[in-house]
Amino acid sequence: MPLKLLTDEQFTGDIWRMEIDELTDILFLETRDHTDKKVQFSAINLSTGSILFKDLTIPERWLTGIEAAYNSVLLLHFYQTESGPAHKGLMAIDAQTGSVIWTDYALSFDYLSENRPVVYDARLHPRKLFLLDIKTGATTRVYQPSVNRELKNSIIHPDLVDTDDLRQQLSYKHPFGNSVHYLEHNNFRIVSLHALKGGELIQLLNIFDEAGLVYEDIITTGIQKMQPEAFILFKGYLIYIKNRSALKILSL
Repeated sequence: MPLKLLTDEQFTGDIWRMEIDELTDILFLETRDHTDKKVQFSAINLSTGSILFKDLTIPERWLTGIEAAYNSVLLLHFYQTESGPAHKGLMAIDAQTGSVIWTDYALSFDYLSENRPVVYDARLHPRKLFLLDIKTGATTRVYQPSVNRELKNSIIHPDLVDTDDLRQQLSYKHPFGNSVHYLEHNNFRIVSLHALKGGELIQLLNIFDEAGLVYEDIITTGIQKMQPEAFILFKGYLIYIKNRSALKILSL
């Protein structure tokens, strides 16, 4: 199966968060411009690589962010204060159109269950959990912990592997440090490593097949310290961020 680049998209702000809808394979992005204090949202269909909407803004320009994604709907949260992490309220965005479906400033998100999102009314004490109809914003029957189990996702993270274990594949790169991030899928070997180039520390993504190197990209340049894992795999789609503001998706 050949490797295929599905998406290579540049955004105006830094990619701050990604969320994938497990049911529809739609990837949502939250990008932030700290200079202008503006947050924007985008949606990408992973199966085609097409952009459903890009750089969407809402009336709350800064104190909002991605909460969850479920059944082709993006849930946003608001912040109680600019200086604190506490969330307050929910807004639902249609993944296909980018239009606001509903807003509720009393509800807060708890977690995604296999049935529906689980939420609570922040005004009620003690806290009581309810199932949310994500298409309408209505709360349905009271949450049952034995029934409403957490929704499992298909995201696979790479393993941290000692460079000695990959010496043959990586000998030409002279990796910086003692470990790399490594994953195997469909006869591909995916490696994220650090290296020195002209005295500068960079982070690379390499993909090998049985014949050798088939894909390479410089993920980040001019970094001061070792970076965390650079990619994830979701149902055969390799997803990574380049230079903080570009998104690339490969089909493996």
